[in-house]
Amino acid sequence: MGKNYRAELTGVFGDPVEGNPTGVMEEAAYQACGLNYRYITMKVTPEGFPDAMKAVKALHMKGVNLTMPHKITVLPYLDELSEAASIIGAVNTVVVREDGSLFGDNTDGKGFVHALLRSGESVSGKNIVVLGAGGAARAIAVECALAGAAFVTIINRTFSRAQELAELIRSGTKVGAKALAWNKSQDIPDGTDILINATSIGLMDDREQLPDINYETITPGMTVSDVVFNPSDTLFLQSAAAHGAKTVNGLGMLACQGARNFTLWTGMEAPLEVMIDTLKKEFGES
Repeated sequence: MGKNYRAELTGVFGDPVEGNPTGVMEEAAYQACGLNYRYITMKVTPEGFPDAMKAVKALHMKGVNLTMPHKITVLPYLDELSEAASIIGAVNTVVVREDGSLFGDNTDGKGFVHALLRSGESVSGKNIVVLGAGGAARAIAVECALAGAAFVTIINRTFSRAQELAELIRSGTKVGAKALAWNKSQDIPDGTDILINATSIGLMDDREQLPDINYETITPGMTVSDVVFNPSDTLFLQSAAAHGAKTVNGLGMLACQGARNFTLWTGMEAPLEVMIDTLKKEFGES
């Protein structure tokens, strides 16, 4: 019998999807493990999304990532959700199981928690403060609560969105949570163990921007993290480090999220260091 040249397909659906770095690290991971897998970055409009989801099954894909605007739209197409995805109400990773059923997970928050653990920090028993209340903040806050956080505080400019996320955490995870309005030169609450910038402030074209907080309220006992991955050493993290805080960058979170995707699709442990090195080279940080 001849060689099996059939490639297993994975990829991402989004609009826009240009500049998405996930494929670079997933392809590097597949190659490192000797897997005949491919990761395809695909522009899928909202109008084309139903046909794209049919194609996932028709092409016998292993799964796909989802970015905007499909993370919520995908829910009716799925047969089962992870606990986190069910609470968050959004999915960024779909797995096609052997029986053809579709499983949805949200790996954003899992990637964050894993990156923290790799740095020697755990969210268990910690007071968490999240800046922002968008999709990334939602995933991270919920996952921190599921991982045993003691309390979660959401700080956001639109107070009603902070309130909504705090209520979601209280009702979905039974962990205490509160909302604060993000005021000018916002103080970070006393007793904060882990502070997370879950906004896009500091990303690429905005890399000279800083979240408007009172950096004097960052203390040496805090761990400060940023979801921004390019650049990895953001001004926010530099400012936190200057006040004695331990910092964890967003590049690690992105790689750990990708590692979770890899394992869900292949059933194998991901070559995380390969994925991290690949991202560093992609962003010119090697």
